[in-house]
Amino acid sequence: MSNSLVNARGSALIYILIAVALLAALTVSLMEPSGQQAQSQSSTNMVTDVSGQVSFISSAISECILSHPDQDSELTATEQKNAPYPINPSDPYFDSQSADPLSDPDDSVKWIRCPGSPGGSGPTNQNHARIFGGTSGKFLPPAPAMFSDWTYYNGSDGIYIMTTTTKTDPFIASSVAKLDAKYSHCEGEVIDRRSLGSINITTDTTPGSGGVRTCPANTLCFRYWIVLKPSAIHQDTDCPT
Repeated sequence: MSNSLVNARGSALIYILIAVALLAALTVSLMEPSGQQAQSQSSTNMVTDVSGQVSFISSAISECILSHPDQDSELTATEQKNAPYPINPSDPYFDSQSADPLSDPDDSVKWIRCPGSPGGSGPTNQNHARIFGGTSGKFLPPAPAMFSDWTYYNGSDGIYIMTTTTKTDPFIASSVAKLDAKYSHCEGEVIDRRSLGSINITTDTTPGSGGVRTCPANTLCFRYWIVLKPSAIHQDTDCPT
């Protein structure tokens, strides 16, 4: 075999190897932005979902208090810390009420009732209709992807709604950072207890609860304040008093 033929084959092999290397490099370069783009889109979707539900829930509560400012005259100062807002769904006050009875309700947002809105029977047991459900025509959407159901708090330090996650997906950190930046200072807050123990986040032990509310261990909590009082425990230490 002539030297020229051997040289030609060697040159062709080199070109093939170069082409394979270039194709591999191109594949990697295309895959990396795609993954980043997917994470960015997931982050945007999460922020949109959480903030959209914040608006929906807070608007429904605002409609309740504007429509029924006289609330329920039977509520005591122990049961109602922030009139005329809904009291906590697990409050024992509802044990003696016939308004849309629930079996062992927790403090999920889906159970909150509107004081002053007829929702039961009898002369004194009709003033707490559920805000979300078939009767109201407002239906609470499923919890944001990767987050828990929203919970509600009405206590001496204010009123808030909160959702939590224990997921570790890489885009969650950027999502909650965007959420924190989206709201006014001290209005929305991220409580990061990932790799940490639980922390108390309220000063008040509300009726029906065994203790103060917490952000559990190994959990990331997002809380939105509807009413914020000076006694509130808040991650932003310079909140107005």
